[in-house]
Amino acid sequence: MQYRTEKFLIIKNMKKFVLGLEVMLTNFPRKDFLNKDMIYKDALKILELVYTANEIDDREKKKDLQIEILSKLNMLDFYLERAYKKRYINEKQCLAKSNELEQISRMVYKWIKNSLNESENTDEQL
Repeated sequence: MQYRTEKFLIIKNMKKFVLGLEVMLTNFPRKDFLNKDMIYKDALKILELVYTANEIDDREKKKDLQIEILSKLNMLDFYLERAYKKRYINEKQCLAKSNELEQISRMVYKWIKNSLNESENTDEQL
């Protein structure tokens, strides 16, 4: 059951990401409040999805949630790229946050792989 530890690492890293976003988002201009709001909401939604997927037993629903997590992580990466191009954040901030997202994405991919392996092992036992 090593994947349970992996999930907690995802939660820990996602919390760290969200808390770092709060500081970074203060540099966004008021006129772009919509994108600022989307970044924060999507980050919180990812955290919520990780918690939900962590607790759910239905394999298909878990897989769907994990895929949704990955898609939202990709959207966050896009938002960061856009913020950099609009000069709301500097290159160092963009790279740091993108690297955090990449690390979280890798963990989610491992989580998916471990979930699939676990379901195959369960099916073999039946």
